[in-house]
Amino acid sequence: MNTQETKYIYQQLGIEETVLEFGNRIIDQLKDRFSDIDDTAEFNQLKVIKAMQECKVSDVHFSGSTGYGYNDLGRDTLEEVYAKIFRAEDALVRPQITCGTHALALALSSNLRPGDELLSPVGKPYDTLESVIGIRKSPGSLAEYGVTYRQVELLEDGTFDYEGIKKAIHDKTKVITIQRSKGYQTRPSFSVTQIGELISFVKKIKPDVICMVDNCYGEFVERIEPVEVGADMAVGSLIKNPGGGLAPIGGYIVGKKACIEQAAYRLTSPGLGKEVGASLGVIPSFYQGLFQAPTVVASSLKGAIFAANIYEYLGYSVIPNGTESRHDIIQAVTFGTPEGVCAFCEGIQAAAPVDSFVTPVPWEMPGYDSEVIMAAGAFVQGSSIELSADGPMKPPYAVYFQGGLTWQHAKLGILMSLQKLIDKQVISKSQMVL
Repeated sequence: MNTQETKYIYQQLGIEETVLEFGNRIIDQLKDRFSDIDDTAEFNQLKVIKAMQECKVSDVHFSGSTGYGYNDLGRDTLEEVYAKIFRAEDALVRPQITCGTHALALALSSNLRPGDELLSPVGKPYDTLESVIGIRKSPGSLAEYGVTYRQVELLEDGTFDYEGIKKAIHDKTKVITIQRSKGYQTRPSFSVTQIGELISFVKKIKPDVICMVDNCYGEFVERIEPVEVGADMAVGSLIKNPGGGLAPIGGYIVGKKACIEQAAYRLTSPGLGKEVGASLGVIPSFYQGLFQAPTVVASSLKGAIFAANIYEYLGYSVIPNGTESRHDIIQAVTFGTPEGVCAFCEGIQAAAPVDSFVTPVPWEMPGYDSEVIMAAGAFVQGSSIELSADGPMKPPYAVYFQGGLTWQHAKLGILMSLQKLIDKQVISKSQMVL
């Protein structure tokens, strides 16, 4: 229970006592769930430490390179660490990879050739990938280079349409892309085990097909990662889970050596590959962020489960629900109205350590087909491992909450979102009776 001093600080921050008490009663019911999350965090923390020790990480690795970046020991050793943690043959971890979408585009464009086909067996990809593929026309898309695309929709219950997938695979199917997280959809996120079952199925049909997993928001949520269940590549952003809130930029690709080599040649230049690419002084934050990533992810998961239980109790549709197992850090809450989405995001912004005085408003964000509202008072711009919320301003008017470098901040953010919904009369206090 909170002390009087803590209650007073919450009050100073704008949280009414009834809201705080309601939240605390929800938390009392989550102690076992939180304990399980801490157990997984401990396992993953030890896994990270073991990899760093086996690679003999030293302070000599924290010196950045400039120019061409030849013989950058810190960069090369970090990639060895990533390969060990993700059980991969090789890894590409670079500040030159600007974001998760860039990492995905890099992995795809480097391993596809004109005449090849890309298949998504999990339905529509994340919005920004539509321009990469060419679903929405864009200069430089895969479609412009003669790569075709098809997708197989999920079944109504959110599971894989194995019969449809079997029919969709043919001799030109070169890469299969599997998005682990839900993106701006209200489907379930997939467990690593489910992904492994899908990969095993498609490999039996076409053994040489390359299976790429969009691993964004999923790293360190479970005890295993996609490469361990057969993925040829797993791809993500360093300003999400594996950067631990400290990486200021960057992305990674882990997997089969041949796939990583192709990606490195596309990132830099044919003939140069992984040999060039200066680390420019950011390498210590990559190491330290990775080191603390398991506990940061645990904090984010606690915040997601707290949000799910609060808003499910208040009658809103939430995905995952309050009791489901977790496979990423994202929590979707469907409000059904733009007012609900905006009020929620205003609360998350008001709880931030940075730009708390800013009111988020919908805007036409590049790469999206509708206005998007984003709340993120972050130390690193766009860092969604930090407390953030966003959503497209279109039906069903769902908001997507993620992040929280500490559990305490995630808790404050959720309470503030509830407070804003009450203040704007979207929710009534009478709904909070447990």
